[in-house]
Amino acid sequence: MSDERHGPGDTRSSAPRVLRGPRRIALALGLAASAALSGCGTAREQAPDHRTAAQATPVARADAAELRQRPPITELLFTPNTRSHEAQRQFAIACMAGQGFRYAPVAKTQEAENADQLPQPFGLESATPPAATAAPQAETPPKPGSPESTEAYGRALFGDQDKRVTAKGVRMAVSRPGNGCLAEAETRLLGDGRMRWLQVRIMLFEAQEQARGSVEKDPAFQTATKHWRECMKRSGFPQKDPTRLLASVRTAEERATSPALKADLRCKDETGYLTTAYTRLAAVQQRWLDGNPAIAKDWRTLTDRQNKNANEVLGRTGAKATAAAPAPGSE
Repeated sequence: MSDERHGPGDTRSSAPRVLRGPRRIALALGLAASAALSGCGTAREQAPDHRTAAQATPVARADAAELRQRPPITELLFTPNTRSHEAQRQFAIACMAGQGFRYAPVAKTQEAENADQLPQPFGLESATPPAATAAPQAETPPKPGSPESTEAYGRALFGDQDKRVTAKGVRMAVSRPGNGCLAEAETRLLGDGRMRWLQVRIMLFEAQEQARGSVEKDPAFQTATKHWRECMKRSGFPQKDPTRLLASVRTAEERATSPALKADLRCKDETGYLTTAYTRLAAVQQRWLDGNPAIAKDWRTLTDRQNKNANEVLGRTGAKATAAAPAPGSE
């Protein structure tokens, strides 16, 4: 099944919003940025340093990009799977061609998949603007009167509305086509595990959200937040937590110039906030996995099946393309 979270025919409902996707900020805390933000005081006045010796010593920290990969549930959910995307795309193209329709979805590149960055649940992590990336190529809408605009085309691709299937977690439900070429492509890769794969994915997203809430009760995380607040208060920017601070700064221009966010980054670096936060989040997520061993087991089993079948699909389509290609010098 595709890793797409907003793919064609995907209808979802949820009471709380699952933490999903990327905030478009850089993947790493740059040393240059840290140097530029030296000092916890404001530009107006350097506040007196009332820290203890332990607090005044910069805490060793890992790179933010590496930290983001520590939480095990997040790692399961966000491991790129470009070959599975491509296998489903090619299978659906062939399926539609077999019914007399031209289906040409845009291929998802590795670059585009890498741009779908890991969640950053603890606020800003870098002063460096995100690298410029090309916007994903949008699919061309069908022309009025073309075969692609007909009801028959939609039924061939998305199946019948009354045959849609739904997978449910605890709070979230996702509806997918029950027949049609998209459903056949997903079934080709996952077989009878298609609905279980989707259910497990939902449960992992819910667990990721639950873990972010649970880490607030972790003593080590609470201590890290306390030290961050003290640093921010000394800097002249009393704040409750980094996520609320970031949410209060609306535009990219404000984020680039906000003295409060500069103090935020400096205080995170000084106190080792991100290292503690991600380490404790990883521990909370691991406890959930330990308490639900069948979830990770089924996820890995079905992902292995998906990868194996994707390789078969791509191998066959590659062989057909080679056979159809003209021999060198024949043109």
